[in-house]
Amino acid sequence: MTSVHVTYAECLLLMQESGWYREHSFVPLQGWSFFYVSGNELKKESMMKDQLEKIKQEALKQIEASDALEKLNDIKVAYLGKKGELTSVLKSMKDVTPEDRPKIGQMVNEAREAIEGKLDAAMTALAQKAREEQLKKEVIDVTLPAKRNRVGHTHPNTIALEEVERIFVGMGYEVIEGPEVEYDHYNFEKLNIPKNHPARDEQDTFYISDNIVLRSQTSPVQVRTMEQGKLPIRMLAPGRVFRSDEVDATHSPSFHQIEGLVIDKNITFADLKGTLAEFARELFGPETKVKFRPHHFPFTEPSAEMDVTCFKCGGKGCRFCKGSGWIEILGCGMVHPNVLAMSGIDSNEYSGFAFGVGLERIALLKYEIDDMRLLYENDIRFLKQF
Repeated sequence: MTSVHVTYAECLLLMQESGWYREHSFVPLQGWSFFYVSGNELKKESMMKDQLEKIKQEALKQIEASDALEKLNDIKVAYLGKKGELTSVLKSMKDVTPEDRPKIGQMVNEAREAIEGKLDAAMTALAQKAREEQLKKEVIDVTLPAKRNRVGHTHPNTIALEEVERIFVGMGYEVIEGPEVEYDHYNFEKLNIPKNHPARDEQDTFYISDNIVLRSQTSPVQVRTMEQGKLPIRMLAPGRVFRSDEVDATHSPSFHQIEGLVIDKNITFADLKGTLAEFARELFGPETKVKFRPHHFPFTEPSAEMDVTCFKCGGKGCRFCKGSGWIEILGCGMVHPNVLAMSGIDSNEYSGFAFGVGLERIALLKYEIDDMRLLYENDIRFLKQF
């Protein structure tokens, strides 16, 4: 701002010409020192001051009327943000002379401090009010009964599987899993099942293509293990299998099998009988006896089916065992020499035995369930009994 020292009379004249004298009704006293200020500069400074005061009062008014934190945030952005009202005033300072800019800047800062102070106080008050309302809504009645935490329960199939695995792992077996979608080569050919065998018919097996099937037993896992050539082998192969069966009380197109395999030198049928007898005693009780009946399986020779004494009547005969005193439990036999040879194992030096049992069959027998479908209906009233 440019200024020049003037006399008392000259000051009065300048004030009258600029209009400032009429607007403010101010009469300077004699003896004062005065400086000349151009009328345009004085008017611009006054207008900016009035503008700042108007902005501040409007902001304070809106803050007082606000009843939500969202509205206060909007006011903060509108007046204090990068594109807010106070920022616009600062940008217009280019029209003010350099000497007066600090004064205008100070006025902007004072307006900002007033608005921020009011905003902080209003936000604190609203937050406190919201907190009090929340505490009123979340009052806990300690006299009400507690809600029971319903924890999931292990499925009967899983309980039976863990029990079987515990028994065989205790005998030195290793649990190995394999793919459920298998090559025809592993599911049939390497198990000594020829092309014309009934098991390979489409009415019994789910074919994905000519060479790929949904495995009908977990025996392919045994073949893949034998191919690795790491002898001796003591393995257990549990898993889901698929067969084209109608759903009824004892059949399902999808069920689970547990198959075991032992390959070593000088393995005989006596080893098979001793192993499975110990398994039956561990699973069904120490008084359990076993009986082997001749049977035929393409991948074992000789083959047998094993029965156990009825654990309900102790072999005396009851409704559960249909009066026979025995219950069929699994199939087994000595590994066929052809199966050993196709997996690269010398049948003159090594021999072995294999067995397979349905997991659902064990669960049905052990827990006296008369319908296999109950295991898959997901009825919590049934499952929580185990």
